[in-house]
Amino acid sequence: MPGPLIPYISLPELPILGKHTIELFGHAQTIGPWTIKPFGTLVATGVYLGALMAMRYARKRELNVDAMSRFMFWVLVFGFVGGHVLDEIFYHPEQVVRDPMSLLRIWAGLSSFGGFAGAVIGVFAFKYKFGVKSILPFAEAMAAMFPVGWVFGRMGCSVVHDHPGLPSQLWFAVKYPDGSGGRFDLGLYEMLFAVIIAVVALTLARKKTPPGFFLGWTMLVYAPVRFVLDFLRAMPGDKRLAETDPRYFGVTPGQWASFIMAAGAFYLLYRACDSGAVGNEPFANALEGIDPAVFAKKPKGSKSAAVKPDDAAIPKAADAAASGSSEDKPVV
Repeated sequence: MPGPLIPYISLPELPILGKHTIELFGHAQTIGPWTIKPFGTLVATGVYLGALMAMRYARKRELNVDAMSRFMFWVLVFGFVGGHVLDEIFYHPEQVVRDPMSLLRIWAGLSSFGGFAGAVIGVFAFKYKFGVKSILPFAEAMAAMFPVGWVFGRMGCSVVHDHPGLPSQLWFAVKYPDGSGGRFDLGLYEMLFAVIIAVVALTLARKKTPPGFFLGWTMLVYAPVRFVLDFLRAMPGDKRLAETDPRYFGVTPGQWASFIMAAGAFYLLYRACDSGAVGNEPFANALEGIDPAVFAKKPKGSKSAAVKPDDAAIPKAADAAASGSSEDKPVV
């Protein structure tokens, strides 16, 4: 057998600010170092491009773009917060017990399924905050371009190697420099799979599918792949690795979440097919009974001009992801 053929590629962090000591409230405080991290930069790129493409899809389906911009902001904020909180609870429970304040350090680790759960909370928070009766068109527009952003997110995982798998000497394993000879790299495999999903999604986006179709389809194709890949994930107790994913009744948190995601996917696809709506009408009428001007209002005290549809704000969560402290941990 030829052994692992894929090289271990790791991108360096780019320093932007070294350590500095400042006087604060009579005490010396050290800040920094601050660096531009390859993982954060790629995640931010994925969020930005995905958001731009989701806005374009929203215009195509005649969805109110001001409301769509606000919707993405809510979903991304809740998604990043949920991604960290659930990462700490399910992947690092001992750390939460030792230091409960770790739940507030949202820059120090993310979980993809935690991000999905947080995003769902953000969807319903947006719905009840603004009284939107039909939330699926907004979720559909975002889900239609989600695979594009996911490619960059998992690209970030593949260059920081935060998804180490079981040791392997198969040709598609990665030559890890930990003495194992080679390992499966789940971040790399998911990135390659995400490229396929993105190509299919961009093709399907040309068709006028009913609300809920893309969301259900994306969940349905991802859940079983994630479930199977997690069987290749490194086992707890592997002394060559700094940390590994825990198991709950023999499976990973991601595998448990895959069950829930698959069930949700079947419900959404059934609802989409049962609705029979294939035109733009459900999207154009998503704000029925709501004054669209609510979403175009400027924040109180703001002197900036009103946001134009073509310049709809992309949530600043993308920029925040690109830099952070040296304690950053990538997505699970």
